[in-house]
Order: sequence, then structure tokens, then C-alpha cells
Amino acid sequence: MNRASLLRYENPVLVSKTDSSAQQSGTGTQPGSLSTQGKKQLPPVESKGRATTPNQTEDVLNSILPPRSWEEQGQLWVQKVSSTPATRLDVINLQEQLDQMLQKRQARETGICPVRRELYNQCFDEIIRQVTISCQERGLLLLRVRDEIRMTLAAYQTLYESSVAFGMRKALQAEQGKSDMENKIKSLEDEKRQLDTQVLELKAKCEAIEKRETERRQMEERKHAEEIQFLKKTNVQLKTQLEGILSPQKK
Repeated sequence: MNRASLLRYENPVLVSKTDSSAQQSGTGTQPGSLSTQGKKQLPPVESKGRATTPNQTEDVLNSILPPRSWEEQGQLWVQKVSSTPATRLDVINLQEQLDQMLQKRQARETGICPVRRELYNQCFDEIIRQVTISCQERGLLLLRVRDEIRMTLAAYQTLYESSVAFGMRKALQAEQGKSDMENKIKSLEDEKRQLDTQVLELKAKCEAIEKRETERRQMEERKHAEEIQFLKKTNVQLKTQLEGILSPQKK
């Protein structure tokens, strides 16, 4: 058996196996979901001043709220919505049943809750059923309101799911980018350490070259000073010898 619903149904009817395919094609739609074919099959509403027959009311109800069907022990059962008018007590009972089922199925009071949404959809369908029995035009108008609300909710749900998926993609991209950035930072740090090592080695080489050049320059300066002293001394000796040679000739 199907789960209890806030939408009032008549007693289920056993359908023969020969009619099962026809019943499933026409009544297999779950209650509360109006298809495009259902909209085209809505019977015409009687004009003002003409009474509405029970058959016309049932046709409108079956078009708005299609019967539900299920198989049990190899038998096909069909259950149509009730065409019995609702009283004030029925409305009060509907409110109490809604509160009880919300509590029983532990529906959340706030936020997104599929259970709460399902129960309120059933309650709205029951209200449409009650209103349609009294006034078909009002019921069809409520049907348009219900479908518009469902389309709006479906659009918001699609937008929410796409935004969540977009956020997840961005989070994964950010995580991937973070991992890549960390790897790049690690690589740059390794490169920096290698460059620091090269700088120290080059500084050591530069200091060693400066030291060798300083020693070489000092050695060359001493050698140059010694050569100058030697040349000066040789110059003095040659000058003395030259004076010694020239002095007898003057006498």
C-alpha cells in the first residue's frame, strides 16, 4: 500500500489484468503532478447559470489530481481522489493531520526540508480538491498557482544545485591551486638555498682571489722597489766611475 496522504481518496478499486495497461497509461501519474497531457484533457467548465454535474466534477478532479495506482500481490489497484464536499470539520482535521504528520515524520521547521515540502504539497492538493468541488473555476485557478509555485521552486532548486556545484568546483580549483602554489614555493625555496650556497662559494672564491692578488701586488711592489734601489745604486757607481775617468783628463 502507498503511504498515507493528506489528500483524501476514495476506496481503492481492483482493476482486472486485461485493463492494467490502459489504467497505468491513464492513471499511473502520481497525485499532484499535472502533466502537459493532463492540461489538455481538462474538461470544459460550464458557463454561469448552468449546474455542474457530479460526473463533470469528477472529471475535473481526475484531470487536476490524477488517480494513483499500485500493484499488490499481482493485482493492480487504482484509487481516485474523493469527490465528497468538505465541511468545516474536515478543514480543521486537515490542519491537525498536517501538524501530526510533520511531527511524526520529524520535518524541520526551517530551512530546506523535503519532508515538509511534500506534506505541504499534499495539503495544498487537498485544498484544491475541496475548492474544486465547490467551484471548478476557483480550483483551476489554484491549480495554476500551485504549478507556478512548483516551477519557481524547481528553478530555485536548480539554481541552488548549480551554485553548489560551482562552489565545489571553485573550492577544488582553489585547493589544487593551493597545492600547486605550495609546490612552487617549495621549489623556489630550494632554488634560493642553492643560490645562497653559490653566493657563499663565489664570495669565498672572490676573497681568495683578492688575497692572492694583494700578495702578488705586494710582491711585485717589493720587487719593483728592489730593482729601483739596484738601479739607483748602479747609477751611483757608474756616475762615480765616470767622474773618476773624467777627472785625470781635466788635469
